[in-house]
Amino acid sequence: MLRKENEGGFTVTIPSLPGCVPFDETIEESILMAREAIESLKDHGEHIPSDDSVLEYNLTISENE
Repeated sequence: MLRKENEGGFTVTIPSLPGCVPFDETIEESILMAREAIESLKDHGEHIPSDDSVLEYNLTISENE
């Protein structure tokens, strides 16, 4: 998931890798950092869990509610 931060920049969260939360000033760089993190795990022979069983639901909270 990609989220625009209030302070500026973008955070990427990867549900199957909960400790991996890349952040950068641009969407492109944030996504690149996430891909590099996954590639690094592969290069080091680490297990990368499948996110096939992850269900995603986004809840938006309005300031007016």
